[in-house]
Amino acid sequence: MLHRSTLAIIAWFIICTVLLTLPGSALPSENWMGKIALDKWIHVFLFGVMAFLACWAIFKINKKNTRQRSYFIIAGLLCIAYGVIMEYVQKYYVPNRSFDAGDIIADAVGSVLGTVYSIRKYIKK
Repeated sequence: MLHRSTLAIIAWFIICTVLLTLPGSALPSENWMGKIALDKWIHVFLFGVMAFLACWAIFKINKKNTRQRSYFIIAGLLCIAYGVIMEYVQKYYVPNRSFDAGDIIADAVGSVLGTVYSIRKYIKK
């Protein structure tokens, strides 16, 4: 049986994939807090949670491994790579969506925040 941390990251990955492949016409276009669009904050949240859940799953599977910090960093980098890939998917395969470098930056910020939080929470110094 899969640990709940593994189930959580699988479920979150599916949720993110569905949300990131919604047609552009299905999304609100309202800006929030002036110049920063609400969708950037959503990207930070989605990818921060994704990185944290990936690190949690790694921690639960490899509690005694001395290389967890490296695995956490790799998980964070994979989350960023997923964000880049999804931008290309949106550009070429999702109606009314386009490639947005700002989304990649927001994805990277969220991934870094989730990874740093996980390192501080789970790795003993």
